[in-house]
Amino acid sequence: MAARSWIQRWDPEDERFWSEEGGESVARRNLAFSVLSEHIGFSVWSLWSVMVLFMGPEYGIDPAGKFFLVSMATLVGAVARVPYTFAVALFGGRNWTVIASAMLLVPAVAAFAVMKPGTSYTTFMVCAMLTGVGGGNFASSMTNINSFFPLRKKGWALGLNAGGGNIGVPVVQLAGLAVIGASGGPRVLLGIYIPLIVVSAVCAFLFMDNLATVKNDTGAAKVAARDPHTWIMSFLYVGTFGSFIGYSFAFGLVLQTQFGRTPLQAASITFIGPLLGSLIRPVGGRLADRFGGARITLGNFVAMAAATAVVVLASTQKSLPLFTTAFIALFVLTGLGNGSTYKMIPGIFQAKALVKGLTGEEAAAYGRRLSGASMGLIGAVGALGGLGINLAFRQSFQTAGTGTSAFVGFLVFYAVCFAVTWAVYLRRPARSAAPEPATEAKPQLSYAEV
Repeated sequence: MAARSWIQRWDPEDERFWSEEGGESVARRNLAFSVLSEHIGFSVWSLWSVMVLFMGPEYGIDPAGKFFLVSMATLVGAVARVPYTFAVALFGGRNWTVIASAMLLVPAVAAFAVMKPGTSYTTFMVCAMLTGVGGGNFASSMTNINSFFPLRKKGWALGLNAGGGNIGVPVVQLAGLAVIGASGGPRVLLGIYIPLIVVSAVCAFLFMDNLATVKNDTGAAKVAARDPHTWIMSFLYVGTFGSFIGYSFAFGLVLQTQFGRTPLQAASITFIGPLLGSLIRPVGGRLADRFGGARITLGNFVAMAAATAVVVLASTQKSLPLFTTAFIALFVLTGLGNGSTYKMIPGIFQAKALVKGLTGEEAAAYGRRLSGASMGLIGAVGALGGLGINLAFRQSFQTAGTGTSAFVGFLVFYAVCFAVTWAVYLRRPARSAAPEPATEAKPQLSYAEV
């Protein structure tokens, strides 16, 4: 197995290699088991969005304390994405997936041990922070799968990989609903997931591969970190994925705190938004493949702002049906935007390769190398948006007793994301008396197609 797990030659842009020499089947197999691992990782990362629903008055933790618990899980998950990105090049995609999957046992077993009234808040905080390793799985998984697929398939492949992972959030929330509905305790939920973690690690060991062409290319991360587009796309990803993960962690608490829902009532609604947002992420990638990620992302931020405006209206009028409907629509839009923004990343670096004069496999290799490295950084910064959302909710509920002011802030942020997307990726450069060098004009014109 060890010998077969290392693939020395990988050229997905070569149509013969992809279609006739088995490249596509290998890529799809790795994608399937990458989705499984990332799915379980997301479930573990969002575990405390469910655990807090079990924490009644006997735990002695107020709503602000619960928001802070899920915020710390978000923070560690965001930070973990940076080293997880490097790990693919250091250890190989298959090898690291095995390690990352096995590491999920630590937060799951720790939560199983301490989840009972009387446990100190500090202990709960440490256990919530440990779940951050599940958030790191996303970065290594996306970096790995990005290397397996040709540019023309990346929107679909990355969208499916991320969507299958993201759906771990509503699945663990739905499982939590079932456990609460059956009058079970939180340890029942953890008892379901611990064996699944073992299964995902074993499947990664048996069925995934390492790409020798990716190993030991840690220098790409330094190049990607110096590229301004890495940080521009990080900012936009804060608006899409940061919103998705932040809302996923907070939705149940908002329903409980602002609208007085019981844990069972909140859990019966909480999973719907993340579920739809996860399912539509591959659609966002497909639309970006067809129409260009920048165009889809631009329109999506307009729609996100509109949905947020309705949420603000519903919040001020205390209308639970309108609030729930608009919030779920916002979830759907975050998923669509997740798919379109991630499709932009390989397209941007491919465009830069062409401007540098690279062609064929050399250009494709450049694009894969830098886009794979940048994805971890972009994913890490984007996940920090989830931290910002939960801290904004915490402050809003502490000062005003509702989340309205937080939603107003999110509305303003989406407007800024729209402006940045248009200015950087869709606005045509102004004509000047002295024509600019062609190497400067071409990328600006081509970015609309990414």
